[in-house]
Amino acid sequence: MADQKTESEMSTLSDTPARYGPISKWLHWGMALLFAAQFVSAALRWWLPRDHAVRDFFWSYHTDLGVALLLLVLLRGAWGLMNIKNRPSVHDGLIGRLATVGHLAIYALMVVVPLIRVIAAAGSDRGLSFFGLRIFPAQQPEITWLTSFSEWHGELGWILALLIVGHITMAVGWHHLIKRDGSLQRMTR
Repeated sequence: MADQKTESEMSTLSDTPARYGPISKWLHWGMALLFAAQFVSAALRWWLPRDHAVRDFFWSYHTDLGVALLLLVLLRGAWGLMNIKNRPSVHDGLIGRLATVGHLAIYALMVVVPLIRVIAAAGSDRGLSFFGLRIFPAQQPEITWLTSFSEWHGELGWILALLIVGHITMAVGWHHLIKRDGSLQRMTR
């Protein structure tokens, strides 16, 4: 009887062909909030002058949130692979194939963008800390071939932002408002 309860509990947490489960939803929407904070901090850093209090406040959390997002992306990827056979089906035709390519690009960049910065931090003169826990010590002198990776971090980050805007546009505009096919509800209800 205990095995059945555990199996039943797991099925309520897992994805089904009709909807995403609570763990997938929590990871999706939690990461959406963290990515929004990341893009706001990057935009404020670009738009506001140096030593601006708002810019400095938001930027002070950028690295910690970036490392947290990398860990969550890996967790989300593992959870997604565990549920891949149970997940709602992909749409047919060209739109379905484009959606698959778009999702793969988003996932790839969600890993690559923070990973590039982590690699660069491993060779930097500041090192890397995650909420006060030292991950990489400061390098004296810097390891230039490692720090050179950071040149791609911002550019790929903005490409990720554009893909996310496209994802939102397709989910809300195309699927919810135009087609009314219930795709958005599978991640919201």
